[in-house]
Amino acid sequence: MDSSTNSLDDASADGSAEFPDRASMMEVRLQAQEDEITLLKSSLADALRRIRLHDQLLPLLKQQLIAVNPASARVLNQVCCSDGCPSSRKLSSSSAYDVIPHPATSELSDSVVTKANGHIGSPVSLKQRPRAATLDRWTQTEAPLPGQNTWQDRVPLHRRVQSLQLEDALPSGQPAVEGTRAKLHRVPGLEEEDEEQEEDEEGGELSWTSSVEEPIQPTTIRGLQRDDFQDGSCSPEELGSPSGSLRTSEQNLSAPRSAPLTPIHEGEKKKLVRRNSEKLVNPEKQRKRLDKKAASSANLLIRSSSLENRAKEMVASTGSPGSRRGTYNQEQSIKMFIRGRPITMYIPSNILNYEDLKMEPPSERLELDWVYGYRGRDCRANLYFLPTGEAVYFIACVVVLYHIKNRTQRHYTNHTDCVRCLTLHPDKVRVASGQTAGVDKDGKPLQPCVNIWNSTTLDTLQQIGLGTFQRGVGSVAFSFADSGAFLCVIDDSNEHMMSVWDCSKGTKHAEVKNTNEAVFAVEFNLSDSSNIITCGKSHVYFWTLSAGQFTKKQGIFGKHKKPKFIQCFVFSLTGDVLTGDSEGHILTWGKSAADVKTLGKGAKETLQIIRQTRAHEGSVFTLCTLQGGGLLSGGGKDRKIIRWSADLAPERECEIPENYGAVRTIADVDGEELLVGTTRNAILRGTFSDGFVAIVQGHVDEMWGLATHPSQNIFLTCGHDRQVCLWNTEEHKLDWCITLEEYGLCADFCPNGSVVSVGLNTGRWLALDLLTREVVFESTDGNEQLSVMRYSPDGSFLAVGSHDNFIYIYNVTESGRRYIRSGKCNGHSSFITHLDWSKDGKYIMSNSGDYEILYWDIAAGCKLLRNRFESKDRKWASYTCVLGFHVMGVWLEGSDGTDINALCRSHSERMVAVADDFCKVHLFQYPCPKPKAPSHKYRGHGSHVTNVCFTHNDSHLLSMGGKDTCILQWRVTGGGGVESRERLASVSSTSPYTSSPEPGTS
Repeated sequence: MDSSTNSLDDASADGSAEFPDRASMMEVRLQAQEDEITLLKSSLADALRRIRLHDQLLPLLKQQLIAVNPASARVLNQVCCSDGCPSSRKLSSSSAYDVIPHPATSELSDSVVTKANGHIGSPVSLKQRPRAATLDRWTQTEAPLPGQNTWQDRVPLHRRVQSLQLEDALPSGQPAVEGTRAKLHRVPGLEEEDEEQEEDEEGGELSWTSSVEEPIQPTTIRGLQRDDFQDGSCSPEELGSPSGSLRTSEQNLSAPRSAPLTPIHEGEKKKLVRRNSEKLVNPEKQRKRLDKKAASSANLLIRSSSLENRAKEMVASTGSPGSRRGTYNQEQSIKMFIRGRPITMYIPSNILNYEDLKMEPPSERLELDWVYGYRGRDCRANLYFLPTGEAVYFIACVVVLYHIKNRTQRHYTNHTDCVRCLTLHPDKVRVASGQTAGVDKDGKPLQPCVNIWNSTTLDTLQQIGLGTFQRGVGSVAFSFADSGAFLCVIDDSNEHMMSVWDCSKGTKHAEVKNTNEAVFAVEFNLSDSSNIITCGKSHVYFWTLSAGQFTKKQGIFGKHKKPKFIQCFVFSLTGDVLTGDSEGHILTWGKSAADVKTLGKGAKETLQIIRQTRAHEGSVFTLCTLQGGGLLSGGGKDRKIIRWSADLAPERECEIPENYGAVRTIADVDGEELLVGTTRNAILRGTFSDGFVAIVQGHVDEMWGLATHPSQNIFLTCGHDRQVCLWNTEEHKLDWCITLEEYGLCADFCPNGSVVSVGLNTGRWLALDLLTREVVFESTDGNEQLSVMRYSPDGSFLAVGSHDNFIYIYNVTESGRRYIRSGKCNGHSSFITHLDWSKDGKYIMSNSGDYEILYWDIAAGCKLLRNRFESKDRKWASYTCVLGFHVMGVWLEGSDGTDINALCRSHSERMVAVADDFCKVHLFQYPCPKPKAPSHKYRGHGSHVTNVCFTHNDSHLLSMGGKDTCILQWRVTGGGGVESRERLASVSSTSPYTSSPEPGTS
């Protein structure tokens, strides 16, 4: 990502460069972990099957032993102790899936049971209840639900439920063994399993599990036996039945089990029925049913993905402040992975069935409305005037046709990457534009080409050289003598290959290696299409094309100093060639007889300098011939435009303002009025007598800061060129521009609309008054660059995100003119990238460079909310964070974390715009929480898109390119856009800001 942040993850990028096989190593480790998990799952399934059998037969064994010999209870107790069952261990007579809380943190918890979807680890009750903490050190979790505190703060167990003690089961008058306590609990979910598998047999009987904290005493067993006799669930005859299957007694006694604590509420009259106590008389049916349950348990583990998710999380993530390894299933959270790091997204409560959500592209669409900027910084001869009254020029991937008097734009948008050169056909209708090579999102190269298109209809007539040129197209020129039948193209390869193409057929006519030095311009001779001239660094070549072969003659400077660069050339009415060079001279080249004495016998005719004219201080950047034979020259260092007569006598001159830079190119409008493209990406219009004013302006370097006014159709931009610019979206012009000492990276308007704050690269930030453009406040936070500025909805707070990993909070008073730092959010382990305020202005959601999502309670003193689950239903005043449940679908599969630079939710909350790293602007529906969400894609930028933002009424979307220095204004059409815009406009307050009028133009 081409950004001042040096990508969202510098450490990861550097690590990838130093250790290219790190990813493969991690994949091998992950595969090994998954193989190990598979074996563990298989072993666990078998163990659970055996435990289930033991659990079902253990009550029968106890009853049989007691019926035969009451003294066997003491033997049973001794066997349990000798098998290593400490008093603190809890013996379960039910499901082994249940998770028990530690005795030190004894509390009620939901059982982790089998659901219909085959997952383990989700609560089965409709109410949200406390989740048990697992004891295994690899999957240990803390999972308090919203509104709950930690276990120390919870209500004591004995006050919340009433447990059934073993003392209640003892014969009257018999004291209980001290310290012995058993609790009988209903296991949520197991009764559902009974209903599914035993509905016809047992009528859906309830299931219970006992949790014994001390060795079972004989009196305890007799009490349980008496309860069974009283409730009729088991008779003495049944106890004596041989169906007890003593074959598994040794296994049953040696198997440790555990179960959760679940209450029997006070006053409950329902008789206690132990599981599987009625159907023991039929051993065959019992065996089949147990086999079926065991198979179900094995299938459950095979279907469950919780272990795999935990293993992947354990390998890929080292954890982060405020995050938890979630055991929630897909009904509560979703995980997405960026560079192998899991990011948990908690599903809001209003989404009942996540799987049934359907993602569709939004009904709204975007149309390119206006293009701000011009590429004059590094391109030449790219401004022409059409007979239709339009100026044609380019920036990024768009060729703009700007009607000067009507102040309207049309756009040719069929290029896939940055346009680098432009030329006008002799018929003044057709245009040829060449583009550079690019790379798509999959890393595949986009091949450069030249498009020949109709400037009236904007239809592409011919595509030249697709797959032929290397790197890009640097220069193009139509022939004149044959009415533009041929097109000459020079690419950007090392040899700067020059080729001539038949325009009507699109076929290559001839090709030759030009030079290893830079080539700046190419033109056909006006009277002979077989003669071509090129110029560039330290050379001017005169080419002759004959029978598909090129011959080259090099210009001889002779006694004249050879300049470092030949910047430009034109043809005079007499057929001579006039060149402008880096020494400030205009050289006239003409044919001369062969110098036999110097070149030897048989020397041919040569082109030599016949006149040298001093024109400018510094380079001559451009030359333009006038209809009457006159000549215009534009200077670099002196920024002058000079008009020359046909015999190169100076007639008039003027100087353009310094803030516009040097003269890059000149286009003649009517012999008097001129269009001037400058090196600081501006286009000026004017005359020698009236001077020049800017009709097109833009930034000169990479841009990152973008903010739209809360109630007016204006927006502000800032970038590496140290300019802060305020633009008017209705009049499509620059209202004002100031230059700072450092470059700006982020900005935001105060909600009252009278002040805007700009964050700089040094950690300093400014608050500017929109009317006076004065700095009303400034402060410094840290010594690293600032990445985000965001006011709270009511304007009482300002949050400043920095690359020092902190978010600084300011109290705002006096309508945004006074700021007092009130706190600092400390918890991110990487630089801050995005943040948003909640609608109530009390909370902040933030993203960082290591793909972390954190939440902050600002009202409580910038407190980090460690339980992110509690923030899943919070409403956000804006949504610019690129990581979050509501925008999870904007990420493409395999994204590396830097693929999305910015996003913005519309004020209507119907759509979200995304700025990606592949020159595209996307429009998604909002919310878009599912992967692979569809979107509308729009091209126009020629570099990574750094920012996007909707205007206050959602009528337009603004997008900003990085290196292409281009601002695109998109009109939002279709859908409910009109209604929402009217509604937003009706509630918009009038801003005290009034745009300044554009400088007068003729």
